[in-house]
Amino acid sequence: MKKIILIASILLSAYIADSQNSIYGFAVKDIDGNEYALKQLEGKKVMIVNVASKCGFTPQYEALEKLYETYKDDNFVIIAFPANNFKEQEPGTDEEIKQFCTLNYGVSFPIMSKISVKGDDIHPLYKWLTDKDLNGTSNSKVKWNFQKYLIGTNGKIEYVINPWVEPGNKKIIKWIED
Repeated sequence: MKKIILIASILLSAYIADSQNSIYGFAVKDIDGNEYALKQLEGKKVMIVNVASKCGFTPQYEALEKLYETYKDDNFVIIAFPANNFKEQEPGTDEEIKQFCTLNYGVSFPIMSKISVKGDDIHPLYKWLTDKDLNGTSNSKVKWNFQKYLIGTNGKIEYVINPWVEPGNKKIIKWIED
């Protein structure tokens, strides 16, 4: 019996250590205020992108939606996080952001509640995304709106894509399709 308990304890410790290096331990609020557990994305490729309505990159919403529509049935999802960290380019409320995305770009991929992606009030998910000590992969800084984090099917960061790189970039498509 002691051996079974020891083995179970070792396996649980390994699982906890591994889950600390993945997105699956996080829960966020969606744009409607509902809890959205990232654990539900286990086994999928995920693009996490910080977005804004009044940015030069805002037209990327159209390309993001096209990418999502093309690959959503192929184990791929986009999760958008509105943020007002760069020159106040996302001043709206969650309701205003949702309306903007729906009316102007027909966004159907999940949009979360507005958060902070840098600074003293950085959201825990973005703290994890940007800190190698937490994510076990790499340090990064969110350079601007529409920076993309490509998360593998194991919940770990595989690539950080600069904001000016379009969602339909060959590297991103190859990553999704591989």
